[in-house]
Amino acid sequence: MPPSDRSARTLPSRLGQRYAFVVVGVIFFCLLFSAGLRATPSVLLDPLQLAFGWSRSTISLAAAIGIFFYGMVGPFAAAAMDHFGLRRVLLTALAVMAASSAASAYMTQTWHLIALWGVFSGIGSGAVATVLGATIANRWFFKHRGLAMGILTASTATGNLIFLPLLAGLASSGDWTRAVWTVAIAMVAIVPLVWRLVPDSPASVGLLPYGSNPADPPAPPAPRTGLIAATFGALGRASRTRAFWFLFATFWVCGFTTNGLVGTHLIAMCGDHGIAAVQAAGLLALMGVFDLVGTTASGWLTDRYDPRKLLFVYYGLRGVSLMVLPYTDFSLYSLSIFAVFYGLDWIATVPPTLRLATDIFGDRDAPVVFGWIVAGHQIGAATAAWMGGFVREVSGSYLTAFVLSGATGIAAAVIALMIKRQRAGGMLAAA
Repeated sequence: MPPSDRSARTLPSRLGQRYAFVVVGVIFFCLLFSAGLRATPSVLLDPLQLAFGWSRSTISLAAAIGIFFYGMVGPFAAAAMDHFGLRRVLLTALAVMAASSAASAYMTQTWHLIALWGVFSGIGSGAVATVLGATIANRWFFKHRGLAMGILTASTATGNLIFLPLLAGLASSGDWTRAVWTVAIAMVAIVPLVWRLVPDSPASVGLLPYGSNPADPPAPPAPRTGLIAATFGALGRASRTRAFWFLFATFWVCGFTTNGLVGTHLIAMCGDHGIAAVQAAGLLALMGVFDLVGTTASGWLTDRYDPRKLLFVYYGLRGVSLMVLPYTDFSLYSLSIFAVFYGLDWIATVPPTLRLATDIFGDRDAPVVFGWIVAGHQIGAATAAWMGGFVREVSGSYLTAFVLSGATGIAAAVIALMIKRQRAGGMLAAA
């Protein structure tokens, strides 16, 4: 055993199953910093337009490509964590994100923007995303799995809370490269913690998942298959059920209504109403505060109530709030109400969606299948990121984009109730 692995066993042996919370803490910061990277394009829209004369639709296209790769990498990342080891995949992803962010300080052409903030940042952040949280929750927790997923999902909101106002201030300072250097440094800073404190699994440090009974034998490991076979094999099995397509559709809407539209375009929309970028970023940060509460509470609720009914409430409220926003007066009062209301619901959908995926597809397939469901989330987000910029350029307003997005939220609320959870042929399926 390498020396680093011997030293890493000391703390786990002292804490026992409680070491799961140490792992959650480190992964929380990884997801937090990754959220900062994913939020960066939203604060670079105006500075890059001023610095290079690039159109808003071109910059939105780069953001959309990044969101697309962010989602599509998820299922492959989940399979790679099984094949190569979670820690190795995570460290590689952090290095890619740090390098792409730092390199963007020297970009001069639109293809540089698309390659660095579209392709490479999307690939790197796709491995440090919701699917990573799902893998950690399923590997390290037997009890309180929903709560663990809620905490890890909330890290995205906290990332927005910490990074957006800071990055907006740096990007608006006259030197937008300060923002991208800050993101790169944050990625490098978390690497030592991952190396020392995040094992591949509880078994690799002689532990069982939190809440497991030591008298119960752990489930045997899944047969080792190739990375591509594991990724598409899980998709093939899942795609034969209606439940997968219902979950895929609702999560497509989740992405369409959150980081795709609001995360990418709210700052620019506020700018259309005379609100400075730093103040608008503060609204997203306020959403982050309340999403930290809402998503953690959603994880707690998911351990206790029917996740389908939770999704119905979340998507329904989100749809209504998006349709109402364009008709407000954009005063501090109305925007603050929206930020609080919408923030509580920002990504509260993740814990119940993961719970349904785990119940339906089982512990072995769930992380990869959930990765494919998250791909739907990011395809929806990429669609909204591009659509918002296109609608704004064509019509001069974001009104149509927000009303359409709200309507999809109502549709997702109905779809969530159509998911059935009885087991059939070894796998739960929607009837």
